[in-house]
Amino acid sequence: MPEPQPSVVEFRLGDVLTLRRIHPCGGSEWLIDRLGADLGLRCRKCDRHVMLDRRTVERRMTQFVERGDLAMSRAVAPVARDAALHEVER
Repeated sequence: MPEPQPSVVEFRLGDVLTLRRIHPCGGSEWLIDRLGADLGLRCRKCDRHVMLDRRTVERRMTQFVERGDLAMSRAVAPVARDAALHEVER
């Protein structure tokens, strides 16, 4: 019997989330300010910036405090190379 696929968490720019471990400054809320294979997280208390891979963030995340703007995340999302070429030709 095949194992069920783990659900993929959709992260957005501007999401605020809590992780299982608190930051040494005592802050527990993190702002996502970079999307990609690695996520850029900024501590909301001391403004420290760290980069973690998506898998680690998915494992350590406990909840979303607030959700970011979906339109802003789509605006900075990478465009498929073929789609970009077709837009130039038009």
